[in-house]
Amino acid sequence: MVSKGGTTRRQFVGALAAGLGYGGLPATGLRAQGRRATQADPDDALTGPPEYQKLVKLASNENPYGPSEQVMKAMNDAWPYANRYVYPNGGIVEAIAEHHGVKADNILLGAGSAEVLKAADDAFLPDHRRVVGVEPTFESVYRYATNSKAQALAVPLREDFAVDIKEIIRVVRSNARDVGLVYLCNPNNPTGNIIHKDDIKLMLDSIPEEIPVLIDEAYYHFVDNPDYETSLKYVLQGRKVIVTRTFSKIAALAGMRLGYGIAPKEVIAQMRPVTYGNSINALVKHGGAAALKDASNQGRIRELNKQVREQTMAELRSMGYRLIPSDTNFFMVNVKRDVRSVGEEFQKKGILVGRKFPPMDEWLRVSVGSSDDMRRFITAFKEIFPPGSAG
Repeated sequence: MVSKGGTTRRQFVGALAAGLGYGGLPATGLRAQGRRATQADPDDALTGPPEYQKLVKLASNENPYGPSEQVMKAMNDAWPYANRYVYPNGGIVEAIAEHHGVKADNILLGAGSAEVLKAADDAFLPDHRRVVGVEPTFESVYRYATNSKAQALAVPLREDFAVDIKEIIRVVRSNARDVGLVYLCNPNNPTGNIIHKDDIKLMLDSIPEEIPVLIDEAYYHFVDNPDYETSLKYVLQGRKVIVTRTFSKIAALAGMRLGYGIAPKEVIAQMRPVTYGNSINALVKHGGAAALKDASNQGRIRELNKQVREQTMAELRSMGYRLIPSDTNFFMVNVKRDVRSVGEEFQKKGILVGRKFPPMDEWLRVSVGSSDDMRRFITAFKEIFPPGSAG
């Protein structure tokens, strides 16, 4: 039986010691980021597999349908290698390279994309460097750097919850000497909306080319918005761009831990020495290679997710609630109450929902589950928020 282990993206991002210690930095639109308490991991409250299996899990943006038959077969066929340190690896790096039209030296594997994020942290954020991003993004606030002496310059989202690219450009330019990395999650987590492809281009064309930009595309596979595009073309152009992907979402391998980064070989060469290099298990390497070839299953999951997401969001809108348009496998709804207490009420009903993402304290992030999961969610929602609660 495969156990869940390794560093998750959420655990990785959870430790940033920060503050605006930069002399002369304009305060407008920026906030110093430090450690904040977040809602406890839902698993902490569970006592065993039977109780866990009964819960509706809408907290962590997982794929509710599980790995495809092809992926399961590939992993099961790899069990004979479980007792070996060195083994046939399923050709995972070659499969990723072929899938994206790059070479093997453009790829860095990680135990989940978190390991790639940490490699970028360690490679590009020595003690005095800054990382620029938005708030909120992946995790409740922008806390990318795990290096306790690194600092984050976080730009608030606009009133329409879009990423303020022009402000990011201004902040990077104003602090260019000290910025070691720019981080964007596209689509953004927790809001679920995209960064327009023209905004990505504008930013890359407007900031110093020597500053690395990491674009986290964990939710790329769910997007069908014509204003969105992957940033892989900038890697192919040789720009200092790192694109990260994960098998945790569309391929349903969250508990198996596999992700990767794609970047120019010189950038990968800087990151590779700070990775462990042997953190990925044999089974998921074979499963990941199979998942890349299973386009039909990805298409099926994408359509199921969109159908269930739109149906659930429409029902919430009909009840008078405000939602942010989503291009992912989750969405945010304004419940006009503190999300922490709301989450506790849902858990009493056997449903796990997203934690708080300051400063959006009244916006509940809900992962898209199966049709049955979302029916149970709506039933519980109506019990917690009776008619008229939308205001």
